[in-house]
Amino acid sequence: MMPPICASIFLFLILLPTAISHDYSDALTKSILFFEGQRSGYLPKEQRMTWRRNSARDDGKNLNVDLTGGYYDAGDNIKFHFPMAFTATMLAWSAVDFGSYMSPEDLRENLVALRWGTDYLLKTVSQLPNRIFVQVGEATPDHQCWERPEDMDTPRTAYAVEAPQPASDLAGEIAAALAAASIAFQQSDPSYAKLLLVNAVKTFEYADSHRGSYTSNQGAKLAVCPFYCSVNGYEDELLWGAAWLRRATGGDSYINYLVDNRQSFNADFNCFEFGWDNKVGGLNVLVAKEVFEKNVAAIAPYKETAERMMCSYFSGSPGSHMTYSPGGLLYKPGSSQLQNTVALSFLLLTYADYLSKSSQQLQCGSLKIHPDSFRRLAKRQVDYILGDNPMKMSYMVGYGDRYPRQIHHRGASSPSIVTHPTPIKCSEGWNIFASPNPDPNVLVGAVIGGPGLDDKFVGGRTNASQTEPTTYINAPFVGLLAYFKANPNFM
Repeated sequence: MMPPICASIFLFLILLPTAISHDYSDALTKSILFFEGQRSGYLPKEQRMTWRRNSARDDGKNLNVDLTGGYYDAGDNIKFHFPMAFTATMLAWSAVDFGSYMSPEDLRENLVALRWGTDYLLKTVSQLPNRIFVQVGEATPDHQCWERPEDMDTPRTAYAVEAPQPASDLAGEIAAALAAASIAFQQSDPSYAKLLLVNAVKTFEYADSHRGSYTSNQGAKLAVCPFYCSVNGYEDELLWGAAWLRRATGGDSYINYLVDNRQSFNADFNCFEFGWDNKVGGLNVLVAKEVFEKNVAAIAPYKETAERMMCSYFSGSPGSHMTYSPGGLLYKPGSSQLQNTVALSFLLLTYADYLSKSSQQLQCGSLKIHPDSFRRLAKRQVDYILGDNPMKMSYMVGYGDRYPRQIHHRGASSPSIVTHPTPIKCSEGWNIFASPNPDPNVLVGAVIGGPGLDDKFVGGRTNASQTEPTTYINAPFVGLLAYFKANPNFM
């Protein structure tokens, strides 16, 4: 642990105003546009990322179901439903808590991006209570090729879990996504919001009735692992789904569920984490809102755990602490660093909002932390990503003058059908992968994996951990950018 003086200096440094001013409005618009580059299926006439074309038009055919649409999660061409559902949840949370900071156009586009995801998720649960679909595409053959989505000739096998086999983690996350989205669409499309909520309830019932991980099913495990196994278990998704259903419905039964299952489901375990696999950090922050607003004493332990997490961001507080790079980046070890930074920063900003609305500050031992300190730290992370970092590089593609020009993404790195209508086969694509040339297509708005703990960025298509974008990095970044777009001069 740092000595008190060093800790105070370090806290001061990471909360310093950043030196570079940023166009958060431009970054927000681009962060939402990115999702158009990840679309699968038949593209609409309003498609703005025009180097993309229709792809994967027969998805679900092997199971006699329509599974066209949805998102490719990263730089490959597989549709992994578990991280796709988390992406939708975070796009919805961005709209619900930070939509008021967006322009009408940005909010509309955010809801368009969200709906592209939720329309697809409705397909994945369309055969409940008998079957839930978990993935489309075979990861190993896909990863053996470097093909743009429009040329795919690798197997598009769809995988499902059949009742009574468990899928609590997947179904719990889909329930959370649909419930959160039902709130986001309540004003603009109440009939769609109702459809989402009905399916959220149905999906949660399946998740709770058949408890266990979706990767306990051998077929699903072979398809999904090692890419999106639920390493953290399924219990956090059950609580997460219940928390979002409570927020969407106001139903006391979900409060009872959260109270009755908190200890047995280990809501304190790995509670300083938040991402596509571990929902515990986000769960505790989300449930804390109920305590702030309605003083529901029975769920106060969730708020207490959230406060421990919030204190951990600040080095002068007692207990465990988050890790920062020398340049001030909130850092957690993982294959894609910025997914952790962005998701954890989203929670900072969200909790600051809850504190401000209740006219409270956070007490961390002898340290009293004002909500604005949370915002300064979150802003420091956003500015770091946008270019205020030791590399002086934007980690958002298409933002600023200096950003990575070779990213680990098949579609961006390959000439588009517009310029190269002849199919590019599997083996041919590896020549593109190895090319020193910049990407011919700019995947505007994509936030990539980012630098290492030493703030160094090597780059290059071969360096997937640093240069691959994912939908679940961008989704929470939308909410962060929306706030700072509305408050660009916040210091």
